[in-house]
Amino acid sequence: MSTYGYVRVSSADQNDDRQMLTMRELNIPPSRVFADRQSGKNFQRPAWQALVKLLRPGDLVYVKSIDRLGRNYEEIQNQWRLLTKEKSVDIAVVDMPLLDTRNGKDLMGTFIADLVLQILSFVAQNERENIRQRQAEGIAAARARGVRFGRAVKRPPENFAVIVKQWERGKLPLSEILSQTELTKATFYRRLRELRLSKSPPPDNVRAVWFPARTETK
Repeated sequence: MSTYGYVRVSSADQNDDRQMLTMRELNIPPSRVFADRQSGKNFQRPAWQALVKLLRPGDLVYVKSIDRLGRNYEEIQNQWRLLTKEKSVDIAVVDMPLLDTRNGKDLMGTFIADLVLQILSFVAQNERENIRQRQAEGIAAARARGVRFGRAVKRPPENFAVIVKQWERGKLPLSEILSQTELTKATFYRRLRELRLSKSPPPDNVRAVWFPARTETK
């Protein structure tokens, strides 16, 4: 019999230290701890799939809590059945001792474990849906306050109008303008259209304030 651990957090910026500490306290070798950084909405996760392929009858899988296993009611039931019935693998949920398939293998013990599993699976999915709802409400409220999401808009330099006039006269190449302003070609033409719609070009007696070409470092 081999013992494994499974750890999951929903995103790359979340911390899995508590789960990893639990696995160390259970004396599970690091090579047998499988960790995913992915949503719990389904089980299409690389580490989980790799773990399932390794499992053999009599093996044991530890998970800290049922929501670390997943947050989809039906999927949790299916994966639990796959491991315990089809693969004859035991599962132990550390935070819920009743969900330890090594214990109570009689009819009553199985009934209690299945009932607890259904309740906790429902709670896990319900919490996921609540999180999504709170996120949607938070985004809607932020947008109502004028908060903009997505990449920051790249603004042209203050002397953009002067630079444009120099470019139109052929005194500045477009490649140099893009290099120095760090604008993309598409953004340059977008800002050019905005400029032409908003105001007239600067007078001829205004000189462009320019900066030296960037030097490459090797």
